Amino acid sequence: MKLSFLARAAGLAVALLAAAAAGAQSSYPDKPMRIMVGASPGGGTDILARVLADKFSPSLKQTVVVENRPGASNTIAGELTARAPADGATLLLATNTAQAVAPHILKLKYDPLKDLQPVGLVAVMPNVLVVSANSPYKSVKDLVAAMAAKPGGFKYASSGIGSTQHVGGEAFNLATGMKSIHVPYKGSSQAHVDIMSGEVDMMFDSTSSAMGQIKAGKFRALAVTSPQRSPELPDVPTLAEQGIKGADVSTWYGLYVTAGTPRPAVERLSAELTRTLKLADVQTRIKALGGEPGGLTGEPFAAMNKQEFDHYGQLVRDANIKAE
Repeated sequence: MKLSFLARAAGLAVALLAAAAAGAQSSYPDKPMRIMVGASPGGGTDILARVLADKFSPSLKQTVVVENRPGASNTIAGELTARAPADGATLLLATNTAQAVAPHILKLKYDPLKDLQPVGLVAVMPNVLVVSANSPYKSVKDLVAAMAAKPGGFKYASSGIGSTQHVGGEAFNLATGMKSIHVPYKGSSQAHVDIMSGEVDMMFDSTSSAMGQIKAGKFRALAVTSPQRSPELPDVPTLAEQGIKGADVSTWYGLYVTAGTPRPAVERLSAELTRTLKLADVQTRIKALGGEPGGLTGEPFAAMNKQEFDHYGQLVRDANIKAE
């Protein structure tokens, strides 16, 4: 009798847990949601966040807004997400800037690997070396020759200290033996203004941010800083094709929530992201930005994040990149 009672109690407990999990799954989300973005409106991260918000809102049956909190290499948005209630209402669209590079350069008040829960990889974009369309430089060879003739006289823009644009510029300095001066901004869109005016000479921007200016004829693309050419920029050679080795840098975008968010909510978001990335119009939009849709979710994406964290940590040390 006693054994039978315990068995029934155990069975009831399992059933209650399953029901609770199912309830959490079905009731989430139960409040308006926001996607935090650590960059200014108009940049690549902002564009992708708005694509996700537009698709998530009708499917999740909640208002989903994008909240821009630029600055500190995208880490302001990361810290706000890390400190938000763990209810799945605050999402973060982050790049490897905040998740893999900045932690090795800045003193952060949160741990990107522990305080943020990975949901999934959204997209991967090559970076591209651009100059103003009015610039006299038609190739990387032209640019390097001019830099050699005027040591320390060239400036490159980035979306902030510790960004992939910053790392790309320093990797280029390291690979060429040249020295150009880093000029950080609070986002790519602000840097674009000074590129076009000639205030700064060049930028190692993500294609998602630079593609509009390239297609509008305002930027000249000299090289993609990825192992292969971009399908959207087939006539632009890689740095390696032009004799510059060891300066490959790409930008990836991942979706996160606050650590401690209930697993059913994280799984619902992962499923929603997977569904969204399979939509033809979303794939077309990402490819038009020069990138490829992601696909990793859960543990594989978390493992990739850690691998990238270690990789960029070594690059930061090799290039002696420091907060300025």
